[in-house]
Amino acid sequence: MPQTETPGTEAAPRTRLRWWTELPLILLVYACYSGGRLLARGDVTTAVDHGLAILRMEKFLHINAEHPLNRLFRTQAWIGVPADFWYASLHYVVTPVILVWLFRSRALHYRAARTWLMTSTFMGLIGFTLLPTCPPRLLSAGHGFVDTMAQYSSYGWWGGEASAPRGMGGMTNQYAAMPSLHVGWALWCGVMLWRHGGTRAAKTAGVVYPLVTTLVVMGTANHYFLDAVAGAAVMGLGLLLAPLVMRGADRARGYFTARVPLVAAASTAPSAPIVSGGCQTSTGERIPRQRDARFGPGAEPGASPSDAGDGAPAAAR
Repeated sequence: MPQTETPGTEAAPRTRLRWWTELPLILLVYACYSGGRLLARGDVTTAVDHGLAILRMEKFLHINAEHPLNRLFRTQAWIGVPADFWYASLHYVVTPVILVWLFRSRALHYRAARTWLMTSTFMGLIGFTLLPTCPPRLLSAGHGFVDTMAQYSSYGWWGGEASAPRGMGGMTNQYAAMPSLHVGWALWCGVMLWRHGGTRAAKTAGVVYPLVTTLVVMGTANHYFLDAVAGAAVMGLGLLLAPLVMRGADRARGYFTARVPLVAAASTAPSAPIVSGGCQTSTGERIPRQRDARFGPGAEPGASPSDAGDGAPAAAR
């Protein structure tokens, strides 16, 4: 039975993509992601209200799995410490590695996959701006959550304020919790591994990685379950929009390309014929430098027979 392609993941680039154009683009998106998280701080009171509203909704729906997971992580260091390393590291390692792998080994699928990831990331930034949300770990102690990143900060490079390196907690927006792009990016990685991995181990990793990431973000009290659901929803919407974004990018490229003077085309335009083609001929020559072959050494083209030396016979006609 033939395999069908998921929309938005099968398109091949019209021109071959180059790493020196892709790398600045990826860095630009990451800079927008980091800058957007930093700038979209919002009002703390509003963020806390949003977080409490999410918690109340989860309790009403009986889906508040954050409490038992957080209790497990904070009481069992052998689970909590690896989970903190998972949260602080893999988000920024696995995603770029899979991007590079797709670029090098799955070039036909790279552009669509990259566009899907970028589109979803920008939608996540909109969510951070419109809905600043206080994560469980920043709620008051009466709500029963413990920040495991702070509890186990002595084991890693992160500080007690956030998953950022020690002393840099103030350089990140701690209220950018809705949607969870930790879960969203992990889901993207999982889909890429499942679809293009080609081995059973890769497909298994494609299932395990997003599932474990979802448990980790809740157990470390960095996200609510509904944050994870929103992260998956953003990725789903980004998958649907990616083909439209690529078509728009192609149209924009064609629009600007059509208005750029084509120097190469002008240089190849037909021109008036030149008889000598840049070479000079003399009377009686059919091809340039023909007379060179008719004179012996020391004679110049166009010289008279007497110029070749005293007593030299005239060249035969």
